[in-house]
Amino acid sequence: MRIMQGTFSSLPDFTDEEIKAQVEYAIAQGWVVAVEFTDDPHPRNVLWEMWGLPMFGIADAAAAMHEVSQCRAAYPDHYIKVSAYDSRLGRQTTALSFIVNRPGDEPGFRLDRQEGADRRISYSLHPYAADQPHGQRYGTDHSAPNGARGDS
Repeated sequence: MRIMQGTFSSLPDFTDEEIKAQVEYAIAQGWVVAVEFTDDPHPRNVLWEMWGLPMFGIADAAAAMHEVSQCRAAYPDHYIKVSAYDSRLGRQTTALSFIVNRPGDEPGFRLDRQEGADRRISYSLHPYAADQPHGQRYGTDHSAPNGARGDS
C-alpha cells in the first residue's frame, strides 16, 4: 500500500532534480524549508521528527538537498518529507509538504470496526507497522495475524 500524504502523493516518487525544483520554488516564495522523518505515517500523526533545524533564509536548494541526503542515509527505511512553512500570517503555516523517501515495504493499514451502545458503529485505522517496536517498523515482515493482510 502506498501512503498518500502531502502534496504530490498521487504522483510517482520525485527524482532528486524534481525535489530540488520544489525546494527552489519554496525558497523563491520566502518559505522556510524543513526536513522531517517518521516511522509512524498514521494520517493523524502530524508531528514528525525534525531533522536538524528549519532552514531559515537559505538562498540555495543545495543546502536542503544536502539535509535530505543526510536524513536518507541515517533513516533509509523511514518516511521522510520536505515541508515549507509560510510565516506571513504571523504563525507557522504549512504551505507545501511532500514525501521524498519511503521504506521499501509499505505495509498499510487495517480498518477496525467497533460496535457500541445503541447500535452505534465507529471505525479506526490500525497501521500494520505499529505492530513492531518504534525504530524497527520497517525492513521486516509486517504480516497481519494469521497472514491476513488487507490493502486498505
